[in-house]
Parts: sequence; structure tokens; C-alpha cells
Amino acid sequence: MTFSDLQRLLGDQAVFRTGTLLAGASSPAHVRRQLSRWVKSGKVHALRRGIYVLAEPYAKRQTHPFLLANEVRRASYVSMQSALAWYGCIPEFAQATTSVTTERPEQLETPKARFIFRHIKRDLFWGMSSLEVSPAQFALVATPEKALIDWLYLTPESDTPAYLDQLRVEPAGRIDVKRLRVLTERAGSQKVLRAVAYLESIWRESDWGEAL
Repeated sequence: MTFSDLQRLLGDQAVFRTGTLLAGASSPAHVRRQLSRWVKSGKVHALRRGIYVLAEPYAKRQTHPFLLANEVRRASYVSMQSALAWYGCIPEFAQATTSVTTERPEQLETPKARFIFRHIKRDLFWGMSSLEVSPAQFALVATPEKALIDWLYLTPESDTPAYLDQLRVEPAGRIDVKRLRVLTERAGSQKVLRAVAYLESIWRESDWGEAL
């Protein structure tokens, strides 16, 4: 297989797995050697063992970090600060893409992006949907309400006034407060219940309080 063959095989897709190349290959060893050469030459980036992405000059389009996060850990969805920043609920730019998973936690540095995977119990693995994060690119992302719940749940002492007073979450237009209450009850965490109640009190006194 030549590099041109790889590009034709992938088409508009930039992410691929080793198994894609080995399927039907007459010489798997040769394919693996070729893949190793492409990584060393910078034509292909390794996201982790067995998962790769074409480098920018060779890909037909850039792959969104949320899609890459889903590919790196399939049993995951983008959440917390990353999702809230994408929705425009917090002003901060997320330096890494943070996801939650029922598997082990992990931080992963790649040539493409930095990924953080936080462990969450299986009972809380809900509240996400497939969204078009870039033209024709879809990724599993938490709803704004669930992203906030995950953030509060996984952050120590997130129910303290000292922490919540400096938490710049802007709900207007994105976070449905009624739905947030319902999902908070479903989560069943007393810490999150306290935190959400305190945030609501802050929001009611803010400029967007009338919209709640």
C-alpha cells in the first residue's frame, strides 16, 4: 500500500485504525512497516496504539477534537468544561478536550490535541447526544445541563460558596434550568443538588435572572 492508496481509502475521513489497513492485506507485516514510516515522516499522527489520523497537509479536512476524543475512547462522551465552552456557557477556552467514561481515567498527549478522560460510574453515563460539531462531523457530547452536572459531580468541594462564587457559568439561552433540576435529581448526588441550588440563587440575581 502506498500513501496515495491510504488517502484514497480514507476519502474524507482522516481518522483510521490499524485494522482498516490490515483488512484484506496480503502482507500485514509490510502494511505495519509502511504505517511506521508514515508516522516517522510526519504524514500520519498516532493518537494511541492502533488509532491514527492523517497530518493536516494530507487530510482533506481538519478533524474536530471532539470527534478525535470519541475515537480515542469510544466508551466516552465530551463533557464538563469542554462541552460548556463549546455551547458558550463559560467564557474560558478549554485547553484540552475533557470527556467522561466508565473506563479508567486517563490523560493523553498527542500531536493533534490533549485529551482528558474522567471516570464516572455507569449509573451516570447518560445525558449525551450525537451533535454535528463541524460540517459532516458528529461526536457524542453532553447536553449543557449534563455537562454542568458532570463538572460539579467530579470536582471536589464544588458545593462550597467559595468555589461556586467564582464559577462563571452563564445559563441564558443554553441551559434549561427546569431540565437541570430534573437531571440533578436523577443524578442523586446531594453535593450536586446543593451546588445547583446555590447556582440558581446566583443566576436569579444576575442580569439574566428574568430569563430563568
